[in-house]
Formats: sequence, structure tokens, C-alpha cells
Amino acid sequence: MGKNTGFFSDLDCYLFGEGTHYEIYEKLGAHPKELDGKKGMYFSVWAPHAAAVHVVGDYNHWDTDASPMVSVQESGVFETFLPDFPLGGMYKYAITTQDGKLLYKADPYAFHAEYRPGTASITADLSGFKWSDDKWMEKRLRENRQESPMSIYEVHLGSWKRHLNAENENAYYNYREAAKELAVYVKNMGYTHVELIGIAEHPFDGSWGYQVTGYYAPTSRYGTPDDFMYFVNHLHKNGIGVILDWVPAHFPRDAHGLADFDGTPTYEYADPRKGEHPDWGTKIFDYGKHEVSNFLIANALYWADKYHIDGLRVDAVASMLYLDYGKEAGQWVPNKFGGHENLEAIEFFRHLNSVMKRRSPGVMVIAEESTAWPKVTDAPEDGGLGFTFKWNMGWMHDFLEYMKLDPLFRKGHHHQMTFGLTYFTSENFVLVLSHDEVVHLKRSMLGKMPGEYDEKFACLKAGYTFMIGHPGKKLLFMGQDFGQWKEWNEETELEWYLIKEEKNADLQKYVRGLLHLYRKYSACYVMDSDWNGFEWMNCNDSERSIFSFIRKSKNGKNNLLFICNFTPVARPNYRVGVPRRGKYTLLLDETRGLHEKSDPKDVYTAQKRDCDGKQYSIAYPLPGYGTAVFKF
Repeated sequence: MGKNTGFFSDLDCYLFGEGTHYEIYEKLGAHPKELDGKKGMYFSVWAPHAAAVHVVGDYNHWDTDASPMVSVQESGVFETFLPDFPLGGMYKYAITTQDGKLLYKADPYAFHAEYRPGTASITADLSGFKWSDDKWMEKRLRENRQESPMSIYEVHLGSWKRHLNAENENAYYNYREAAKELAVYVKNMGYTHVELIGIAEHPFDGSWGYQVTGYYAPTSRYGTPDDFMYFVNHLHKNGIGVILDWVPAHFPRDAHGLADFDGTPTYEYADPRKGEHPDWGTKIFDYGKHEVSNFLIANALYWADKYHIDGLRVDAVASMLYLDYGKEAGQWVPNKFGGHENLEAIEFFRHLNSVMKRRSPGVMVIAEESTAWPKVTDAPEDGGLGFTFKWNMGWMHDFLEYMKLDPLFRKGHHHQMTFGLTYFTSENFVLVLSHDEVVHLKRSMLGKMPGEYDEKFACLKAGYTFMIGHPGKKLLFMGQDFGQWKEWNEETELEWYLIKEEKNADLQKYVRGLLHLYRKYSACYVMDSDWNGFEWMNCNDSERSIFSFIRKSKNGKNNLLFICNFTPVARPNYRVGVPRRGKYTLLLDETRGLHEKSDPKDVYTAQKRDCDGKQYSIAYPLPGYGTAVFKF
């Protein structure tokens, strides 16, 4: 057995054992180094119960005896230095278990991975890319995220667009190609951010990237680490932020992955009642093990540090917080107090969010949390979990249930649209219409709408207008802004041909207008979690299914009045109360969309006539499914 290299120091051992080695990705994994005057590759892996570990790869013809690794003290880390090991070389760890079995494992800290169905890791150097997004990064540091506009375009790169002239599965756009086309589209539409699904390496396309085997490797489906850096850099230079879906809740059982990594439960809880998801068939990380929480927290920091990522959307937070999530009696173990809360996951989130705020200021951490867990976005010192934002799943459920109804029955469900305004200040929310809502026979957004062809488009316009006016940041999944008819399918590109159709083009133009209006007027976003930023004009017109409300700016200028009609019945002289006298300028309606030029006909003067509990009001000819946004 050889000697230690000295690259993994006593301090590294201590910090990793404490769970506070926030740059552990600079030590574990594969790194170009020089030792005793020879250039080569340094390898290190955490496999605490392994009997022996070897590096195998093209370098040594996959010989399991050729390149043994040496244990580093009592840390559970094995290391070796291999002279002349090339960049771009494939490798795995051959791990001999305590009972003599041989496992071939991909590197948990690998920066690059073999194109599926291959499962090897690939050596890479992340130091060569020349970033040119300084202005964006400086701006991000200065911004108050809660008081800034955020309209997110959720994207799965493998099915956003594909090369139509290619008939094989290699028809994906490269990260660089996608960056150029996506930047143009997103900028034109008016989105502020993209959120990418399935970027961390994963073996199965059908998992959409939610069963990860390479947490530190951008998927090779679309190119190299440098290509992904180009993607982020290019979007930043075009004023677009990049958010990644991040999956610390669970991992798959694939033989080359993290499951039973050294022949024993290493990254997962040892007790299957804590360490397995019965519904998903996946393993659950052991958040109480320092080296495991370190792996995940350092991974979050890594994406911010090495790839300039602007935010992480944490998947399946509820499944982490509750020990009995998706489990029957007898399938889970209570915590030490007898409750069903996972105390270690709570501590993990507080640790994660505190460290992210300190070491990566300006980077958002967004929770997909589907229950009423309190204080998700409160600071840890105030008893919260410390997230920047939380997906508003309750609003999404109520909104979609209402929108699917025949207009005749909506008056009996009026509360589903107003309920969200009773709790919008309880968290920093993002309103989401995500990929999860347009799959598994749930139908596309357009497909959910009631009525005939024209009515579906009109109804969806009204729904999107209500969403833009409602407090909370926004997220819309790709294809829903132009009215894709089919459900999302990760194997084919979006139905782009539809934008040549009159109604689809009109919907896309309308959504573009909404998004640009949203960004232009601070009333839409500056007080998203403040009661002073929102006021109902009429939340009780259930009989006619019409909603009217005001979004307010901080300085009292350029406030907005929203009116949305959710039936096909026109109201030629609809009167709505307004907070003060003066002129109200129509900015957007369902026919013209966002008004490009001012027109004297668009100015309405408030009359001193009681309505909706106000002294002043205006009358407006509101069409069936009509929408109107006024500035005052």
C-alpha cells in the first residue's frame, strides 16, 4: 500500500468530519495536480466501510488491481495520485466491500459524466472558462430579491427545442446552442429568469432529472461543463437569471450511484424505515451524518461558485420534513420526541440556508413545500427554515380547480380565487404553474380550460391576468405561454408550429404584454408580502364571477387596478369602485393586449358615485372573459 499524498490534510479531515468543509469539492473527486515533479490526476473518495478502493478506467485498462487507493487517517477517505492521467479520461471507483464483493461506482464528486447509457465519470478542469458576467453578478448583489420582479420560465432543455433534421436521440441542442435561442426568446417575452429541470447528471430520461447520480456534473446530454458555463454566462449577459432544480430529498438505487456506496448504507439512512421512499423506490439521504450533509451543502455552494447559478429550487421539501411522508403505519420511525418531523432535515435546511446567505449572498434558495409547514421563509434565528421563497402550492391547486370549472359553476367556487389573499403575507411566495401540472393526464393549461376553441383561449388570458396581478413572484412552464395543446412530453420538442396559428400567436402576444407590464410597474412586485401592497375593490361578486383589486406601489404613483371576468357574459357598463378621484388609464385588455401607444379613449375619469364601498367609481365595457388593467 502506498503513502498519503498530503493533498487531503488534517484540517480537511476535521472540517469534513464536522460537516463544515464548504469547499470539499476542491478535495474529493478528481483534480489535476502535480506531485514530485510529475503532472497527473489526484483522486479521493469517501467510502468509510470499504475494505479497499481502486481507481479503474481507460488509463489502466479497467484493471481492478492496477491503481490502489490509500486511506487517509480515520476519515473514511481514500486517495491516490496517478501520473499522466488525462483530462477527459473515463474512470470509476472499484470498491471492495467488507464481505468481499466488488462494486463499480461513479465518483459522487465528479465534474463530468459519460453520456447515458454509459455510467463512468470523466475527469474535467473547471478553471479554464473566462467569465464575462461581472455586471450581472454585481447587480445581483445589490438587489433586494423580495422587492424585485421575478417571472420565471421553467425549461427542460431536452424538450424545449430539438434539431428537427436529426432522427436519432442525439438531436438535443448543445448548451451553447440552447443559450443563444433561449436568451432571445426569454428576453423578448419578458421573463426575468429561467429555471432548468434536470441539469445534474441522471441516467433515466423519464425521471426528468429528479433521480440524480451525478450531483456535481451538468448532464452530458447537452455538452461539457464549459458548455454549461457558457450557457449561464450568455444568459447573464442578456440580463436573465438562471435557477436550477436541486434534489437533496432522495437518490436512485442505480448500481453505479450513491446507494450502498461502499457496500453499506453510506449516503442513506441505515434503517429502511427512514432511508427509503416506498412510493418512489428511492433512497433518502441521512441528513444527520455530517459527511452527507456536507456533500449536499457544498454541492449547493458549488453551483453558485463554479457556475454562477442565481438560485436553487429545492425539490420535494415536504418529503424531507416529514418522517411519515408517503408512508403507512409501521413504515416510519418517530423522532426522539415522538413526532413525525425529521429534526435532522430541519437542521439541514437551517444550516444550508444560513451558509448560502453568508457565502453566496444574492443566490436564492426556493422551497417546493406542499404543506402548511410554518415559517419556511423566516430566518433560522426566528425559528424559520431560512428559504428565500416558497412555491405557493395551495394557490396553484385552488386556481387550477377554479379555472377548470364550467363558468356556470364558478360562482359557487368564488372562494378558491380569493382564499390566497388571506395568507399571501405569511411567506415569500412564488405563484407556480409548473411542469407537474401539465403531465400525467392533467392536460396542458389550454386543455384544462372549459368551452369551445375560442373560449379556451379567452379563459386562459383571464387566468394569466389574475395570476400576474396576484401578489407573489411568477413561474410558468414552457409551452404554456403560447397555448400548447398536448401535455408535456420529455421525448419531443414543444409544439412550436402552433405559434403560426392566429389564436396561439395572439395568446403569446398577450402573455408577452402581461410580462412586460409586470416588470415595468413596481406595484406588481415591490410589496408582494405586505398587506399594504394589495387591496380588493370587489372580492364578493360571485354571482358574476368578476374580481377587481388594486396593486399599490410604495410611493403611491403608478398603482394598478385589475379587473377579470371569468364568465363569457359581457357586462357593457361594469362599474367598479376606485380609491380616489382622477384619471384611470387603460394599459392592457383582452383584445389588444398591452397598449403600445396612449389613446385618449383609454383614459377613464372617476365619477363621484358610490360603488364597492368607495365614493368614486368608473364604468367600463367589460366583455365576456374580459380583462382590464388600469394605471392611476
